[in-house]
Amino acid sequence: QVQLVESGGDLVQPGGSLRLSCAASGSIFRLFSMGWYRQAPGKQRELVSGISSLGTTNYADSVKGRFTISRDNAKNAVYLQMNSLKPEDTAVYYCNAARGNHDYWGQGTQVTVSS
Repeated sequence: QVQLVESGGDLVQPGGSLRLSCAASGSIFRLFSMGWYRQAPGKQRELVSGISSLGTTNYADSVKGRFTISRDNAKNAVYLQMNSLKPEDTAVYYCNAARGNHDYWGQGTQVTVSS
């Protein structure tokens, strides 16, 4: 069992930055692939960025060059640095941990980009 707790969501102006954090429980965190997803009102949840257990990263086209995912296995944490934020980035952001048939989600953190 893995428990995930996100933090760092906030109201920010367009062009601003935020850093989301996801703290994970469990001693085998390093074996999980981690991801950040988001869901805007009326839309489906979508993958924003992922990082494998080996550190390989991937990004949605809409965030490439603006967002950076990283993980710290010593701290059981994964981060999402978000720069040059746009109003269309407004959503609830969820942390995900996946390994084999195991799939865990956090409760989400709200990011609102508005002037």
